[in-house]
Amino acid sequence: MNPRTDYGRAEQAEVAKSAAPHGLPVLILLTMAQFVIVLDYTIVTVALPSIIRELGVTISLVQWVVTAYGLTLAGFLLLSGRAGDAYGHKRLFIAGLVIFSLASLASGLAPTIGILIAARAIQGIGAAIGSATGLSILVALFPEGPERNRALGIFGGVMGSGFIMGMISGGIITTYLGWRWVFDVTVPIGLAAAAVSAKVIKMPAKAPSSGRKSLDFPGAVTVTAGLMLLVYALTNIQTDRAVSTQTVETLGISALSLAGFLVIEGRTTNPLLSLAFLRRRMVFTANLVALLTLASFVGMTFLLTVYMQQVLGYTPLDAGLAFAPGGLVFFATSGFLAAKFVNRSGVRATLAVGESLSLAGYLLLTQVSAAGNYLTVVLPSTMVIALGLGLAFPAYSIAALMGAKRGEEGLASGLINTSRQMGGPIGVAGLATVATLLDPVSTASQPFAGFVTGLDFAFAATAALAAVAVLLSYSIRSRERIVSTNAADVP
Repeated sequence: MNPRTDYGRAEQAEVAKSAAPHGLPVLILLTMAQFVIVLDYTIVTVALPSIIRELGVTISLVQWVVTAYGLTLAGFLLLSGRAGDAYGHKRLFIAGLVIFSLASLASGLAPTIGILIAARAIQGIGAAIGSATGLSILVALFPEGPERNRALGIFGGVMGSGFIMGMISGGIITTYLGWRWVFDVTVPIGLAAAAVSAKVIKMPAKAPSSGRKSLDFPGAVTVTAGLMLLVYALTNIQTDRAVSTQTVETLGISALSLAGFLVIEGRTTNPLLSLAFLRRRMVFTANLVALLTLASFVGMTFLLTVYMQQVLGYTPLDAGLAFAPGGLVFFATSGFLAAKFVNRSGVRATLAVGESLSLAGYLLLTQVSAAGNYLTVVLPSTMVIALGLGLAFPAYSIAALMGAKRGEEGLASGLINTSRQMGGPIGVAGLATVATLLDPVSTASQPFAGFVTGLDFAFAATAALAAVAVLLSYSIRSRERIVSTNAADVP
């Protein structure tokens, strides 16, 4: 008889019993919180010109309103997830929502650009805490299998829809209420979710442990600094459309910091990220697929938004509405079809089909032209991509979380969230660089011809990333379970 295995079966039964009476209200709370966190990443973009006019600042400075949020959100995800394992996911989830909401209020009231940027950085920390621990709570309350798959499908659908809704609602709110309401609108939602969470979320009893609650602070400092520096460098590449000496130096320091993190994790007795956990093939592959998927998707969205505004002459609101059909397809697929597909065909088949569909959509985008062809190229390609990603998002999440033992929920959720967040800036920086470097000189008679040629090469690069994700998806074992008695496997 294996006590660890027996306990694993008993804890799954306990989780199922605990989740049953209040699973739906908790899922609504978690998805609402995730929606607001993702929404706040894109909703601000449309409001940037209004902020420039009112606060009298430059484009390069106002860009930090977006960058500061992204830096702290990406940098603190892994630490937040592991802190939830040590100190309680529910407690930190509520704290994260409160921090996020108060920082949103401060952003809306900010009299200067400096205060606005600082508030956005704090808001990113709250978002990281809420996002990592929210996914951990979902994993803890829904047992592995059909119930968790359905929950992750809805969770992923709301996450992707929040990205699209941010662009649409940002234009509407900024136009009719003003840019400050872009931040203020999330305050009551976040505070209400925090208050209700205290009553509704009932976490199951913790697994037996040694009682240690200490965190690996040297590892936390190095990985947080390394990730923030990496996002900062990639954002600079995206903004400057070039690689400067300062950017190279920042990338070098980031690499040294992350290398130091790996050394620390290999030597400490209580690591923030167990290297044995990362070496699990399911975990590593799922996180790599997530990074490639988000790099392709976010990079494509950025380039397509620029194309529609600069070449097709769309307003920011028009460009946001142009993504709405794809957003609806994504939500329907992820929220209602993906879980059924996974339960019937397995994670590997679902992920492979999803990534293959997105690959087809990216290839179709290489046909965009300076003459403008939204109905014949842009719309069908984004619909196909949305269909594919609607299957892929829940599938890689399920794979990344599959087999995580009690006490590892925060580690697994923090890691997959970090992979997602890192994929975005990597994709935008890399694909924007491809579009710029391969952009031939346009002529007076064809002012956008060179720009569109560069976009075609960038979309081909996007398809190449998706092709790698397709190949990786076939290496995932649909029925893999991790129940180990090896102490080295336990973080």
